[in-house]
Amino acid sequence: MGKLVVTTFVTLDGVHQAPGGPREDTRDGFGQGGWSVPYGDEDFGRFVDEVFSRVGAFLLGRRTYDIFASYWPKVTDPADPVAGRLNTLPKYVASSTLGDPGWAGTTVIRGDLAKEVTALKERTDGELQVHGSGALARSLFALDLVDTLHLLTFPVVLGAGRRLFPEGSVPTAFRHTGGRITAAGVSIQTYDVAGRPEYGEYTLPENA
Repeated sequence: MGKLVVTTFVTLDGVHQAPGGPREDTRDGFGQGGWSVPYGDEDFGRFVDEVFSRVGAFLLGRRTYDIFASYWPKVTDPADPVAGRLNTLPKYVASSTLGDPGWAGTTVIRGDLAKEVTALKERTDGELQVHGSGALARSLFALDLVDTLHLLTFPVVLGAGRRLFPEGSVPTAFRHTGGRITAAGVSIQTYDVAGRPEYGEYTLPENA
């Protein structure tokens, strides 16, 4: 059974909207798209290559799928570690509105998300990877379907934009399994989902 792995980029204030370009996602009048681009150094690229080396299939939300489909099919170098896998491996899109997808190897998921994704995990050899796809990722966390989160935190505060975990997100605990800091200052941390949070209380020693 494959693991479901979410990889996402956030700012220091938790924004995940439009990291890759100014026209990527302008909902709510967001005008700061492309904030991750200045930090794309060799360390960052090395990590991305490592992630894509473990993929067996992709699971994407509709918005991220449309962004990827407008770009990656045009990258035809078979040696490109990202394009080579995105263009050849199975891609699943959770959408109730996507008709006939033009990107080869795409299957649209329209049914019960928990049932469909559980079946995908069972038949995927390698990781079932979610990239970006904030709304989908939040639904998958709420359904306890995520195994691992790669959270890349960029050293910038935007003060506006859609958050990865907004108010109302399902309380979730994580176990840290590894991490690194890129030369440009991006914190790359990997967490396994560990159920619900535990709570405690700091108390004064009895003889204080």
